[in-house]
Amino acid sequence: MRGCLAYHCGSRNAQILCLAPVHDNLHIPEAAFTALPGHAVIALEGPDSVAFAQAQFANDLGALPVGQWQWSTWLSAKGRVIAIFMLCRPAADMLWLVLADGRADALAAQLQRFVFRRKVKVSVRTDLHVGGRFAAPSRAHGSVLDVDGDANDFDLGTTALPRTLRLSPHPFVVHDGFPAQWRQVDLRLGLPRLDDSAVEQWTPQQIGLDRLSAYSVKKGCYPGQEIVARTHFLGKAKRVAQLVEVPPGTQPGAVLRHGEQTAGSVASVGGTLALAVLPIESEGLDLHLGDVPVPRQPLLEGLAR
Repeated sequence: MRGCLAYHCGSRNAQILCLAPVHDNLHIPEAAFTALPGHAVIALEGPDSVAFAQAQFANDLGALPVGQWQWSTWLSAKGRVIAIFMLCRPAADMLWLVLADGRADALAAQLQRFVFRRKVKVSVRTDLHVGGRFAAPSRAHGSVLDVDGDANDFDLGTTALPRTLRLSPHPFVVHDGFPAQWRQVDLRLGLPRLDDSAVEQWTPQQIGLDRLSAYSVKKGCYPGQEIVARTHFLGKAKRVAQLVEVPPGTQPGAVLRHGEQTAGSVASVGGTLALAVLPIESEGLDLHLGDVPVPRQPLLEGLAR
């Protein structure tokens, strides 16, 4: 099955309508990698890099083998998401944070403040460029990356929506429209894309990071761990991320309503798709943004690593 972005709109039982590749209207060869502006890589290097990351990030990387990656997130002390990233271990004493939403310099500076006496170097890898294509990887699969010469390939798709993300020292060709389509597929697969206004606004449960296996409730201490664990074990999650179709120009923070009642708000936007944080019990309720109906769309599974 090939990826497609066409769905019946306004129906709770939305169905895929076509099987054409999502990039058809961009006239990009399937084998070509295209630049993903805004994506960046932060490297943690040194004998204490894994111990440092284990203490700071929400996922458990103690058993992450060399040559594999996982989703992870960095939280504030209040359990709010600062950044979401692919956490890759290319070598025993090296980690890469692959960020989709920029802020690499600011995030690296924040991380550096917590290094103290640990033997770890934090740096933005400006020599690594990030590109993507809407085609399955040649050899990378699931959480296992593939080293292809001086490039590193990651499986960032599913059977229904195959995608490959590549890190390379060589720049990629830029195609207008491609990053927007990539972002929309991220949202369809439940990967939030957080603009500056959404930083430290949401807990990982509220924006669906459990669907990506991006945090652990068992590994021990990290910033925000107590709040994450309490929410998980006491069943206090009241709001969850749902995919909705919104009018063009909708911004994060936009308020969704059911009748005269506030139902929730938009956390992440990609074109006319958005991840909205809504009450668990709101399933089936009619939603509006202003006077415009906001139909739900199905979130696709398969991006957990």
